[in-house]
Amino acid sequence: MNPDRPYLDFPFAIDEHGLSAVTDTDDHVRDMIYLVLFTAPGERVNRPEFGCGIKQLIFGPASDALAAATEQLIHGALIRWLDPVVSVEKVSVLALDATLEITVVYSRRDTGERREDVFSHPIPL
Repeated sequence: MNPDRPYLDFPFAIDEHGLSAVTDTDDHVRDMIYLVLFTAPGERVNRPEFGCGIKQLIFGPASDALAAATEQLIHGALIRWLDPVVSVEKVSVLALDATLEITVVYSRRDTGERREDVFSHPIPL
C-alpha cells in the first residue's frame, strides 16, 4: 500500500470542500477489515462470496463453542480477503449487552506496524 496515497473514506462522505472525503492508509486498512467483518456473503453482486457471515452467527446460542467458531470464521475471512495487506495474529469476540465487540490484532505487511483495533456492531434484538 502506498502511504502517500489518499484513499476514499468509509463510509463514503463529502468533505468541507464538496469533494469525496479521503483518509490515510492506517484508517483505510481499518476500513477494509470492517468491510470484511460486517459484509454478508451474497451482499455484493459482483463478488458474492466476499465477507465473513458473522451476522448469521450472532443469533446462535451463546456458548464457548460458538465464540471459538466465530473467531475462526473471522480469522479465515480476514486471511482470505486481506492476506496481502495484513498478517492477522489474533481475533477475539465478545458479546456485551446488545453489542458485538471484535478485537483484531494484526500487522501491516507494508510497514510491519502491529495494531490492535476494536470493532463494535449492534446485535439486533
